[in-house]
Amino acid sequence: MHGGGTGLGERDWRSMRRSLRRLVVLASIFALLGATVPVASAVPPSCERRNNNTIKKLLECVDVEGVREHQAAFQAIADANGGNRASGTNGYDESAEYVAERMEAAGYDVTIQPFDFVRFTELSPAILEQVTPPGGPIPNIVMSYSGSGDVTAPVTVVPNVGCEPADFTGFPVDSIALIGRGTCAFAIKAANAFDAGAGGVVIYNNIAGDLNGTLGSAFDLDIGVTGVTQEEGQRLADLADNEGGLTLRLVTDTLREPGTTSNVIAEKVGKNADNVVMVGAHLDSVPEGPGINDNGSGSGAILEVAEQMAKVKPQNTLRFAWWGAEEASLVGSTLYVNTLSDEEFAKIALYLNFDMVGSPNHVFFIYDGDDSDAEGAGPGPAGSDLIEQKFEEFFESRDIPFKGTDFSGRSDYQAFILNGIPAGGLFTGAEGIKTAEEAAVPEWGGTAGQQYDPCYHAVCDTFGNVNLFALDTNSDAIAYATLSYAMNTEEINGVLGKGNFKPGKQEHAPAA
Repeated sequence: MHGGGTGLGERDWRSMRRSLRRLVVLASIFALLGATVPVASAVPPSCERRNNNTIKKLLECVDVEGVREHQAAFQAIADANGGNRASGTNGYDESAEYVAERMEAAGYDVTIQPFDFVRFTELSPAILEQVTPPGGPIPNIVMSYSGSGDVTAPVTVVPNVGCEPADFTGFPVDSIALIGRGTCAFAIKAANAFDAGAGGVVIYNNIAGDLNGTLGSAFDLDIGVTGVTQEEGQRLADLADNEGGLTLRLVTDTLREPGTTSNVIAEKVGKNADNVVMVGAHLDSVPEGPGINDNGSGSGAILEVAEQMAKVKPQNTLRFAWWGAEEASLVGSTLYVNTLSDEEFAKIALYLNFDMVGSPNHVFFIYDGDDSDAEGAGPGPAGSDLIEQKFEEFFESRDIPFKGTDFSGRSDYQAFILNGIPAGGLFTGAEGIKTAEEAAVPEWGGTAGQQYDPCYHAVCDTFGNVNLFALDTNSDAIAYATLSYAMNTEEINGVLGKGNFKPGKQEHAPAA
């Protein structure tokens, strides 16, 4: 239309565009939910009105279809924004806006915590080729925050997994370092290789399956770093140690640039205002895909639990967090903890973390707060063992087997436990491989020899990449622990609260 003005300012146009985006998202949600198989459910019609202040009432109302509504929203947002919800993108910002609006509508006090971080983009797929003896392309996955480069060089196998500078004594300058996974962070291995004069780094897995790792956003060295499977790494090591050796070509084409993202924090103040129970999940995906299991499952589950607790008057202050830039090496949660005042930090009684709780080839893992499995990291801070027991109570009440998982430092509990805050949570597996023994457990099932999530950090981590039984069960477990601690943390820190809670007899049926 020419000539006359519309009478709309820039703010009005932004509002209209936002409304149009919401209509698109709503249409996509309805389409996705309409295409799913109905999940067995017996949600009372009174759930929207009543105060779910007991375990029995809350578990009647926390419903996997509610979680799926949020996952459908995340999928629709990704579809409208280049296929992902990575921090620093519109897809993430719209995901954060969606969560904030839902929590405000539920009556929580919502805070958006913006922060700067380093964005990572792989401009073109990494190339790893076996030059001599001739062998052709080698499947590999570039490490997030790898530098760029194009190097053809002999390969040197680094002893003792490269965690100490001494492991690189006598390392030939400009050669490619071949290093095993384990003991220390990938960034430490890569930095030691760089300091020794390596032209590139190939890290191989210490378990079956792909190695899809990150060096962390603080890694800024200009060296290409990629990952290969355990089988491939051992084959390359054998060739490198043979007479005649091994020559590889490694090409990485990456971009590291400043970005801005945010955490979403929502709070309901309790009678014990200075005794805070925190529940968190990271909201961002990797750039490769929409991240509906990783971590639309944890984000959607705690959002459903929070909405169903909207009318609860907690004894303790209840604080939900959706973390940004977790995939950039736990930036959002680390920043949050590190910027708390001493007074605010002292108020946090415990932290519950939920990262990937609906993996399609799942196992029901509980973080091993007391290190009873004696694997990897030691026990969490005092009280973490009791959080582990709280989740065990829930699974035992349903006769569902569970298994411990290590505090490996790969999710948002890390900043909390490093600062002495008791922590715990649930996990259903990522790139780890399901064993035959695990697949034989009826409540787990699945496929032995396959990743717990075959779409981990991949484009196929979509709305369909979820096991509904795992998601439903874990959503109830999250509700059980959250309400229990919202009412009473006495066993953790001695702060008096209401009586302990037990699961009710009339829980809704799990998903088929």
